[in-house]
Amino acid sequence: MKKKLVVLTGAGISAESGIKTFRDSDGLWEGHNVMDVATPEGWHKNPALVLDFYNKRRQELKTVKPNEAHLILADLENDFEVQIITQNVDNLHEKAGSTNVLHLHGELLKVRSTKKENYILDWSEDLNLHDFDDKGNRLRPHIVWFGEDVPALEYAVELVQQADILIIIGTSLQVYPAAGLINFANPNIPVYYIDPNPATIYDSPNDIKVVSTTGSKGMEIVRKELEKFQ
Repeated sequence: MKKKLVVLTGAGISAESGIKTFRDSDGLWEGHNVMDVATPEGWHKNPALVLDFYNKRRQELKTVKPNEAHLILADLENDFEVQIITQNVDNLHEKAGSTNVLHLHGELLKVRSTKKENYILDWSEDLNLHDFDDKGNRLRPHIVWFGEDVPALEYAVELVQQADILIIIGTSLQVYPAAGLINFANPNIPVYYIDPNPATIYDSPNDIKVVSTTGSKGMEIVRKELEKFQ
């Protein structure tokens, strides 16, 4: 039986591939205030701006490639039952070859109805104001905006509870509820936390090994450590 390896990934793992995060520049995301492009209020105020913003992010995916951290995680499926839980909306984990990826905050390559939450479509090109669902309701990016519920959270909690090993990569552990997932890990399992500027984790019952470097370099180190669990 392969051990269950659960991996929580944040913006830092994608930043190595050239995808900018809003935390890079004082709350601006690609020059935009996040309140204007990543909230329901921003959507209602100026849907054209929001659509343009995500259209550009969607097109960017065609120009970026997975980095070594993504590739190592995909390769680990040969030796572990790997489940990735990501805060990222890009498809770099899938591009690298990972087969079990749960997107907590939605996906750039999907859109959904503004009225029917379960009406979700794959979408690789631009989304426009005149794009509607089968009932004439406007389509929106399939993104969990600030202030919205995280539908996949309960499933993510179950996955973390089942983990034999937990790896956290490229996250400040400041964005909730995703940051709270570590608290659901079995206290007896090893935890690896990879980040160039790791947050301080208080009062954890787990044995947490902090690897203060990039996702790619960190995963090279952790992959060697994981050999003892195979």
